[in-house]
Amino acid sequence: MLFTDKARIYVEAGSGGDGASSFRREKYVACGGPDGGNGGRGGSVVLVADKDLNTLVDFRYKRKFVAQRGGNGAAKNCTGAKAPNVEVKVPLGTVVYDDATGVALADLAHPGDQFVAARGGRGGKGNACYVTSTKQGVTFAEKGEPGTKGWLRLELKMLADVGMVGYPSVGKSSIVARVSAARPEVAAYHFTTLTPVLGVVRLDAETSFVLADLPGLIEGASQGVGLGHDFLRHIERTRVILHVVDVSGCEGRDPVEDFKKINEELVLYSEKLAKRPMLVVANKMDLPDAEENYKKLEAYVTAQGYPIMKASAATSQGLREIMWKAYEMLQKAPAEEEIIDIGKVDEADPDSFTILRDTEDADFEVKGKNIERLVAMTNFDNEEAVYRFQLIWRRLGIEKALKEKGIQEGQSVKIGDMVFDYQEQ
Repeated sequence: MLFTDKARIYVEAGSGGDGASSFRREKYVACGGPDGGNGGRGGSVVLVADKDLNTLVDFRYKRKFVAQRGGNGAAKNCTGAKAPNVEVKVPLGTVVYDDATGVALADLAHPGDQFVAARGGRGGKGNACYVTSTKQGVTFAEKGEPGTKGWLRLELKMLADVGMVGYPSVGKSSIVARVSAARPEVAAYHFTTLTPVLGVVRLDAETSFVLADLPGLIEGASQGVGLGHDFLRHIERTRVILHVVDVSGCEGRDPVEDFKKINEELVLYSEKLAKRPMLVVANKMDLPDAEENYKKLEAYVTAQGYPIMKASAATSQGLREIMWKAYEMLQKAPAEEEIIDIGKVDEADPDSFTILRDTEDADFEVKGKNIERLVAMTNFDNEEAVYRFQLIWRRLGIEKALKEKGIQEGQSVKIGDMVFDYQEQ
């Protein structure tokens, strides 16, 4: 199966429907009042964690998710239809990042977890909403609020109970193939496993756990050498680590040095990993020199406080006992619910704004949440709506600020997607 653990997607929520501008027209009612209804809310794009998925591969073929616009309001105070949400299924363990800032927005680690990736805009108010005791003949209505949109980065951190680490070709893939139904590629060359493989280890009818065969690490992995960060990311979600060591030394390496170096990489990548329960698996005990090397490795490992067990993936020697030991350690291992630090975006005052001079599209550009939203929701073909816009524009202090910046009659001002010619009122 093609495994993809990173994806970049574009999400765009639907805008709200426009409010209606209408008046009652009934028999015997000469001058009916405004009865324009509100627009419906636009659809949102929602990410949903699905336990039946285990890869982000679908996002290689579909990267854009757009929700529908809300329905427009109508006469007789009829509210427009609310647009349906677009649900996007992602595997458990998916972390959502803002692509522009790199801030983590959500950690979808449990079945059914949801994250609103793009929020639908509210419907515009109909003219019936603006009726007051002194103003009965309101003709203007709001346009729908634009939905939010943007690019997100998805990263999958596999949710496994036990993860195997070690140098390439120490026998991790052979072990997972022996103890589970998973069938990773096994061959006599380095980096056979380039993507994580999950297997379910069933010890008896009621006892099982998920074992991850993680790609081999090399020295410098904590700094990203050899795709180190891509591989190490998956270890963070495992509660018990099986550190597999080639105890035969058949490739001229020292098993003790191999153990030291891989442990150093784990600590350098994350201090949390240094505290994770670890079982050392001395593999390839069926080969020459293995017994002598095992004594040296056992002495060093036990001095560091780690348990060690013998194994041979080729003959299945010791594998069942090791899996039971891993399960016992798993029962005692603390469950870590939160691993990802979710970023909190400090929202500025929505009424605040900034003014830029001599931009590409205009002499002045005004940026601010509420003023940009106001422009998007104002019908500039209606005189009453334009008058209301001018009142709010002044209340926010934008006209005063532009004058302080030296704006002259006839110069252009851009707000959102619209460009205006400034005129003294």
